[in-house]
Amino acid sequence: MTHHPPLPPPIELPPRDESVERAVIAALEECRPFLQQDGGDVEFVRYEVETATAEVRFVGACAQCPLVLMTLRAGIERLVQLRVPAVRRLEQVP
Repeated sequence: MTHHPPLPPPIELPPRDESVERAVIAALEECRPFLQQDGGDVEFVRYEVETATAEVRFVGACAQCPLVLMTLRAGIERLVQLRVPAVRRLEQVP
């Protein structure tokens, strides 16, 4: 009989809410044409269930734009919260 070492404990993945993730992505799709007009874009990164925070990444011209935080708070975050009430906050990640 061969002795096998014990298996490591399973990796605990953070909880996901795929319906919220899909809704956030759909809301971001509404914003994208306006960002793309100026040579930028926004990507969904992840949704953190515990804090009700969606993380997004700005790319292209938006990544270096000095107004990106205003765009995030006054534009994109407001639209996402309107479309997806479960989201309390949007955060920009690199």
